[in-house]
Amino acid sequence: MIQGTASHVGKSILVTAFCRIFKQDGYRVAPFKAQNMALNAYVTSDGGEIGRAQGIQSEASGVAATVDMNPVLLKPKRDTVAQVIVHGRQVGDFSARDYRENYLEKAWKAVTESFARLAAEYEIIVIEGAGSPAEVNLRERDIANMRAAALADAPVILVADIDRGGVFAQLVGTTQLLPPDEAARIRGFVINKFRGDSSILEPGLRFLEENTGRPVLGVLPYLPDLGVAAEDSVSLNGGVVRPSTHVRECWALDIAVVRLPRIANFDDFDPLLLEPDVSLRFVTHPALLGAPDLVILPGTKNTVADLHWLYATGWADVICRRVGCGTPVLGVCGGYQMLGKEIRDPEGCEDEAGAFSGLGLLDAATVFLPEKVTARSHGVVTGAGMLAELKDEEVSGYEIHAGETVLGAKAEPVFVLKQSHGETAEGSIRGAVFGTYLHGLFEADGFRRGFLNLLRKRRGLAPEDFGVSFIRCKETSFDRVAATVREHLRLDEVYRWLNL
Repeated sequence: MIQGTASHVGKSILVTAFCRIFKQDGYRVAPFKAQNMALNAYVTSDGGEIGRAQGIQSEASGVAATVDMNPVLLKPKRDTVAQVIVHGRQVGDFSARDYRENYLEKAWKAVTESFARLAAEYEIIVIEGAGSPAEVNLRERDIANMRAAALADAPVILVADIDRGGVFAQLVGTTQLLPPDEAARIRGFVINKFRGDSSILEPGLRFLEENTGRPVLGVLPYLPDLGVAAEDSVSLNGGVVRPSTHVRECWALDIAVVRLPRIANFDDFDPLLLEPDVSLRFVTHPALLGAPDLVILPGTKNTVADLHWLYATGWADVICRRVGCGTPVLGVCGGYQMLGKEIRDPEGCEDEAGAFSGLGLLDAATVFLPEKVTARSHGVVTGAGMLAELKDEEVSGYEIHAGETVLGAKAEPVFVLKQSHGETAEGSIRGAVFGTYLHGLFEADGFRRGFLNLLRKRRGLAPEDFGVSFIRCKETSFDRVAATVREHLRLDEVYRWLNL
């Protein structure tokens, strides 16, 4: 089991690496995270919703994702309320207190059932913890760390991020804050994100081993541009994913994503970074928007709250002005709903019941419903609006939304989705403004290349085809992180623990 001294120390990446390593070594392996709190979600082939990280880890394992790999998913809606998803289906919204007092043991039962099914099918299960196991105020309700380790009787590797500083205090402090029986499960340490000559760490590593009685299994280097989706929105806090300073110097495309407070599934846009002439920015303030080639309104866990934020911060006016200047705008999921004329929430599914004015850039209106749609979908471009040159281009992705959007009489759909019961119109487009519920849209190589060439054409640039394959790049990234862990971590010790 991989646990960490904090969030964003590298647990998910290390689990991904181990899953790929065990697959390469011929074992049937699966990832597992008892309880995940995340807004980036993944839809399984049967329409179940799990954490994005476990979906990616299943791909690294070479197996299909199932809801058992993440039996409990918490999706924050407000500071004290989260939507609870168990075995891929939503069971309701809970405050932290209500969840702890009235649902936690039901959630734990789901965890034990899922682990038993995975254990019966796979030779190795790589378990990921959540946050830190040493949050003393949360220990009684923590089912993702040491309670999960005890369920599996799993040895624990504790990971810390040296890039943040204080790595020795993190590791020693975490072990000392744990009860003796839980601390005994920690078999070794991994120091992650180190830059420079690791020999300068040797005195500190000796101190760790002498004072804790546990080995340092490895020091992993800082790896930029991993190519593996990040799970926590904290990874966006730097704002710029690829520096905008080189955008106009290199005549590249500048794509700006509005950094909504409750942004979800922001990895939708990772495939854009595979194209070497694209700059991707997550922009927090409208004054920083500039004049990009595309503005994206991403998904959100609370559409109405983030719509209010757009109006309060001046984003709504700025986006409408960019549309007036001819800048293309794309809305995905919640972003699509905001682009319409109205959002109605008669039952208070998100928060407050009522009707709310959207940006009015699309002739569409959304009604929130209690039942959520989760499905994998594929289809073709209709060729309406600015996408005329992409008519019949294939697209695929997944849907996760609780609203139903109805188009106006003159509105045109973006896609036609091909489903078991027939064809369905999806999304809405008006000139250079369009919206869709389809997450993962840019993973389709043909659509991504064609769409970016439309943006290049609008700027008077020649079309490009860098021959980038999203699937090949993802597989290469899995192999890269696995090779790095093989090089820098004592795998023989891990295999010894597993009696393999």
